[in-house]
Amino acid sequence: MGNPLLDISAVVDKDFLDKYTLKPNDQILAEDKHKALFEEIVKKFNVEYHAGGATQNSIKIAQWMIQKPHNVGTFFGCIGKDKFGEILKQKAVEAHIDAHYYEQEEEPTGSCAACITGDNRSLVANLAAANCYKKDKHLDLEENWKLVEKAKVYYIAGFFLTVSLESILKVAKHASENNKLFCLNLSAPFICQFFKDNLMQVMPYVDVLFGNETEAATFAEEQDFETEDIKEIAKKAQALPKVNTKRQRIVVLTQGKDETTMAHEGKVETFPVLKIDPKDMVDTNGAGDAFVGGFLSELVQEKPLDQCVRAAHYAANVIIRRAGCTFPEKPDFN
Repeated sequence: MGNPLLDISAVVDKDFLDKYTLKPNDQILAEDKHKALFEEIVKKFNVEYHAGGATQNSIKIAQWMIQKPHNVGTFFGCIGKDKFGEILKQKAVEAHIDAHYYEQEEEPTGSCAACITGDNRSLVANLAAANCYKKDKHLDLEENWKLVEKAKVYYIAGFFLTVSLESILKVAKHASENNKLFCLNLSAPFICQFFKDNLMQVMPYVDVLFGNETEAATFAEEQDFETEDIKEIAKKAQALPKVNTKRQRIVVLTQGKDETTMAHEGKVETFPVLKIDPKDMVDTNGAGDAFVGGFLSELVQEKPLDQCVRAAHYAANVIIRRAGCTFPEKPDFN
């Protein structure tokens, strides 16, 4: 469950960036001055559409890693009744994701413009409809809740904490009461800082917590962990109160090209990432989503945790060689 965004990706020119005062390599939320950008990029440049949004990207990667059967992942989120919404639905079908969108007419489908110049990309996200998800209008409906009950593993990016805390808590409590796996991502420093109350309401239900080094540092600071050491942070996050005591929490923290840290059952392990030549790196955006997707693809098959991390590293390594969160036809992982 998360924010479904349509990624609109195009190679643009410097004039276009200047017109909308965009830095070549940046990630921002759209303001009023960017409204026309979304129409202009489609009219003026050769655009590619990809189903985006952090949670949806991870589910898409997990499906790609698993290959068969199709529709191993079900996705909930909010879109508008418009052209972009139709494209998102089509892209979900192509990626073999069982997407059940809440469709409303007040706001247009959320989108993220990826303005590419050379090996840089400037991302402008407009949440719009994604921000309108309603528990009572969608999650609570019998046909949708049945899909929640059917699932064994749940994953929600921290970004969704700004949209519908009550939806997250309903799913998290269901997972906890039925001894199923609930996974959450810290997603961004601003989530750990400005939405920490929401985050900490959900934390007691979290079985697997993902994050990167900058998110982990902010989280540690906000929680008064009094340490900047990534292993200590992982250990302290792992030891936070937990409702379902049948499962110990697993904390997985990535650090870009540096080793991944995992805390579980009182011990901390590290795993080196796959080496990559900097000239083969096209775009690191989506690497974190891919890491989670790879991890979940093995977790849902009840594979050992070190195998989950290996799959996570493999998926991230594939994604950073390509623009956006895209992948070749088949994975080469075993």
